[in-house]
Amino acid sequence: MPQRPRRIGLLVFDGITALDLVGPADAFGSARLGPEAAPRPAYELVVLGASRRPCRSETGLRLTPDRSMAEAPALDTLILPGGSGLREPGTNRLVAGFVRARARKLRRIAAVCTGIYGLAATGLLDGRRVTTHWAFADDVARRYPKLRMSADELFVKDGPFYTAAGVTSGIDLSLSLIEEDLGPSRALAVARELVVYMKRAGGQQQFSEPLRFQLATRERLRDLGDYVMAHLAEDLSVSALAKAFALSERQLSRACQSELGQSPAALVQRLRLDDARRRLLDKGASVEAVGSAVGFASADAFRRAFERSFGVNPSNYRLRFRATRAPRGRAVAP
Repeated sequence: MPQRPRRIGLLVFDGITALDLVGPADAFGSARLGPEAAPRPAYELVVLGASRRPCRSETGLRLTPDRSMAEAPALDTLILPGGSGLREPGTNRLVAGFVRARARKLRRIAAVCTGIYGLAATGLLDGRRVTTHWAFADDVARRYPKLRMSADELFVKDGPFYTAAGVTSGIDLSLSLIEEDLGPSRALAVARELVVYMKRAGGQQQFSEPLRFQLATRERLRDLGDYVMAHLAEDLSVSALAKAFALSERQLSRACQSELGQSPAALVQRLRLDDARRRLLDKGASVEAVGSAVGFASADAFRRAFERSFGVNPSNYRLRFRATRAPRGRAVAP
């Protein structure tokens, strides 16, 4: 008997951040079941609003619900997008009330970006580890002091509850949920269809090392980070980098020190270890293979460098941050 599509509910309201809704919707909507010759949707998407009237996003996009919250069918998963509208008291109360009433019958509940305001108001997140957009983390922690804020992660799972840093990390979270349901190959197929640069794991920081690098550097070295990331397993010595950028070794070293406060070798190691953290969270990747893929000469050298930088060895890091499969059944009693 063919597997039936899981039903995903997505809330919409005036003042929504459109990508918090559209990103997950496109990810779930791209997932397929069955053979390539006869694929069928893995998910049924239902957009829910206070009523069936169209809503306006923060940027003015018109979004029309399929049903009102009062008409909502049985759902497997509920997605709460963020947006300034959810911080309006009336909308917040309406959304929190709907979530609280439905929680017992949901397998999982996810808040994208500032969607956490609607979920936190239910009390269901009390005592749980969460994340949100870095610009709102302090405010959320102040308003809801019972939450355990982990402001530097892309997305966090605690039991049946998921919270994401925001905007594009909603796609990362959706890919992770698809992987839980359908396995890594189908999640990667969705990532390819969406032309996602890489399928990021939740344990990654909101600001990756390449992004920090681009923000810190001037025009002359702006492409250096991208070059390193594209050649992690190759020779990235000072002489090799200087040759690639038509600089002398001294010029490159001085530019890195003045703009980044570190040597080229230190920069290369930071980027290698940052990418290693991502790779460690991929299923099936051994510590030895990850170390080799990012350019370390041996597994021991990789382990030593990783532990010096992060205070934990690669194996323990993987155990701590790798997402586990969500339990079946009800979310939690309100």
